Amino acid sequence: MFVGFLYELRRRKVPVGAQEALALARALETGLHDSSLEGFYDVARALCVHTESHLDAFDQAFLAHFKGIEEKGQALAEELLQWLRDAADKPPRERTPEESAALDALDTAALQALFEQRMREQRRRHDGGDRWIGTRGLSPFGHGGAPGAPDGFRIEGEGGGRSALKTADARLYRGYRDDQVLDTRALGMALRKLRAFTREGVADELDLDGTIDATARNAGELEVVLRPPRRPDTRVLLLLDVGGSMTPHAHLVDRLFSAAKQATHFKELRTYYFHNCVYGRVYRTERFSDPIPLPSVLADCGPHWKLVMVGDALMAPYELMLRSSGTDLFDPDGPEGIVWLMQLAEHFHRHAWLNPEPQSAWWAQTVRTIRRVFPMYPLTLAGLGEAVTHLARRGAARA
Repeated sequence: MFVGFLYELRRRKVPVGAQEALALARALETGLHDSSLEGFYDVARALCVHTESHLDAFDQAFLAHFKGIEEKGQALAEELLQWLRDAADKPPRERTPEESAALDALDTAALQALFEQRMREQRRRHDGGDRWIGTRGLSPFGHGGAPGAPDGFRIEGEGGGRSALKTADARLYRGYRDDQVLDTRALGMALRKLRAFTREGVADELDLDGTIDATARNAGELEVVLRPPRRPDTRVLLLLDVGGSMTPHAHLVDRLFSAAKQATHFKELRTYYFHNCVYGRVYRTERFSDPIPLPSVLADCGPHWKLVMVGDALMAPYELMLRSSGTDLFDPDGPEGIVWLMQLAEHFHRHAWLNPEPQSAWWAQTVRTIRRVFPMYPLTLAGLGEAVTHLARRGAARA
């Protein structure tokens, strides 16, 4: 029944396969779905959705595959209820003393087993009988019949909750998309993956494992071992493009800057500004005051620092070829702007460029050129995750 539904999920890019199919089959076999469409929706969503970004696609697939089943079920339920209403207008047949005594001898477990057997065997409506599940009869299972055993099963009732199709149609998780830009909290959570620790300083922290090992080697006589405390060891250099075509993205860069400043898991964070390209210098403020020669920045920040460049990489092509030096902004004898970018990429073992523009806009010549120098990632939930994973790896990046 659900194989077609799994293919519908795959068509909508929800990663399901044999493992999910077997898990869903086992869940149905054990009755976790309570024999209802609503229960199947809850169980299938729990087993087939592994990330929040697929919740919306799951709801769409469920709605597309099971569309119409709800109406058929309602029609069948109405037919059954009409059958029960018709039975209420007719007097039930009286049970003989012998039949009553036989029913009274059945306990709840026996009635349950008998009810399940009747459900498997019954093929049509029955009215006024004493064996099958029906109406106005003497069977312990049915509606509108004579009073039966104390633990008889009355077939009646109506559903009360929202249907699974209505739940799927609501698509309550519409907001989780991996192409959405990030808020400050999401940025902070992503940046936490960059954290690394080392032990340094005065050895004033108890090394429990070392103490146990040393005591055991010392024939049981206590020997306390101390070690330096565990401290953050991640150093990040954040260079932000500001002004011009970056103005529409200022709110997003503000969030990134806030998240980075609030992070407590960096040993050191330095933030500088540039415009379009790095021309031999960066600036301490977005007003381009207090310039710092780039060679000084490279001398202070070793290759083990993580370099994060943020910018749309959109500019006139000639701007990549402007010459400058660390002391003079425009120096005909200095390196070109693209050369300065290459020096940055060569100096730091791990570096990444975050682009707030959508990837569909990365066709410009300057973007393509900078992508040959820096691994470029979109400033989205998925893109930032990939960038952080790249930066967190050990060792130098391969050229």
